[in-house]
Amino acid sequence: MEVTPGNVAPRILSRPEHIISRKNIDPEALKVLYRLKNHGFLAYLVGGGVRDLLLGRRPKDFDISTSAHPQQVRKLFRNIFIVGRLFRLVHVRFGRKVVEVATFRRASEPEAGDTLIRRDNTFGTPEEDAFRRDFTVNALFYDIANFSVIDWVSGLGDVEARVIRTIGDPGLRFREDPVRMLRAVALAARLDFHVDPDTAEAIRFLRGEIVRSSFARILEEFYKILRQGQSRRTFEMLHEYGLLAYLLPEAHRAITDGGRVLFDSLDRLDEYRNAGPADPDTLTNSLLAGSVLVPLEVPLKRVAAPNPSWRRRGGEAAPAEDLATEIAALGGEEEGPPEAPSPPPEIVLPFARRDLERLRLMILAQRRLREAESPSARQALAAKTYFDEALRWLEIHGGPDGPDLAARWRRVGRKADSSARKPARPTTEGEKEAAPRKRRRRRRRRPGTSAA
Repeated sequence: MEVTPGNVAPRILSRPEHIISRKNIDPEALKVLYRLKNHGFLAYLVGGGVRDLLLGRRPKDFDISTSAHPQQVRKLFRNIFIVGRLFRLVHVRFGRKVVEVATFRRASEPEAGDTLIRRDNTFGTPEEDAFRRDFTVNALFYDIANFSVIDWVSGLGDVEARVIRTIGDPGLRFREDPVRMLRAVALAARLDFHVDPDTAEAIRFLRGEIVRSSFARILEEFYKILRQGQSRRTFEMLHEYGLLAYLLPEAHRAITDGGRVLFDSLDRLDEYRNAGPADPDTLTNSLLAGSVLVPLEVPLKRVAAPNPSWRRRGGEAAPAEDLATEIAALGGEEEGPPEAPSPPPEIVLPFARRDLERLRLMILAQRRLREAESPSARQALAAKTYFDEALRWLEIHGGPDGPDLAARWRRVGRKADSSARKPARPTTEGEKEAAPRKRRRRRRRRPGTSAA
């Protein structure tokens, strides 16, 4: 009998049977969980956060599912934002930190004649919420009321066996949302798990379905892969399963031929990401795209999406500098049309033009960063909006001396910031007259003395 909502009893681990401790849960997430519970709602920590805590890892996010509807959550917290059009999510803000709260929902049915799930906006029960998730290891709940772990889909066994398995028939789940194939591979690479044989077979059989997904979502997953610290291993697995041929054919061919240059670039990126507590957000889209496109020798101007209809979350503004002027100032030349027609690069992903323009400036700036220039020239370069990204590229891809050189330039940048904040002293007679005069303090007369 197929395991579905309503015909299976959950496996529940009591507090002594698992290693999750509240001291390892984000304090703000605990505040949200307790406030929901104290007002009579079910409130669970869900998904990857529970999985990582069971593995002894520090979760990247702490997401919460609850029986409270978005408007009920709104009444309990002040600084909240309700986001999403198809399904409303609540973001509870604590300064710069965001705790995402979702109401329990159930899986939606695809529209007639279509296998893709295009809507996911029906409220449901905790059990239905577990079954609508992608992989068993992502469908575990931690109950703040009694500190138990609840498992409806055999996720605990898969965590112990270190296996990635879809919930239900993998062929059906991947047809519903082909991006799940990317997630399965990326999750296995990041956690050092293996992919369940049935799930792996479905990925190989359905790999061509990936092009039916929104390219904006695919590109978002692509950047997540590059940020997670296991990009080389993930690219190797994407090549092994045949997915890379549909997304980045030139990368697929490069790996088929050995992939040394591409793998060296990804190794440096992973080493930088894993070297310390670096904020993944400092690895910008421009830098990440360059770590793949530059070793493939792809002409950047010819792979930019001309008018992308999407914006990444927290979309980065275009560079303030005029591109042609900056390229000329950095000693580069604007790419013109090729003299003879040539086939375009086989890059499927719609990289945003603003990200690739910024990447071109970062790369052109590398020569200037290695030249001994005048103090004024160094200050001018340190004032550019792409300066920090250029230094990060130097640290990652600049060779053995890159980190030390970047550290020296960061001192120049701090000095430039300090000078910009310090008020300028008047230099001309006119400026001196216009400057506010310091008021002389009047001397107090001592008692018993008289004016001369």
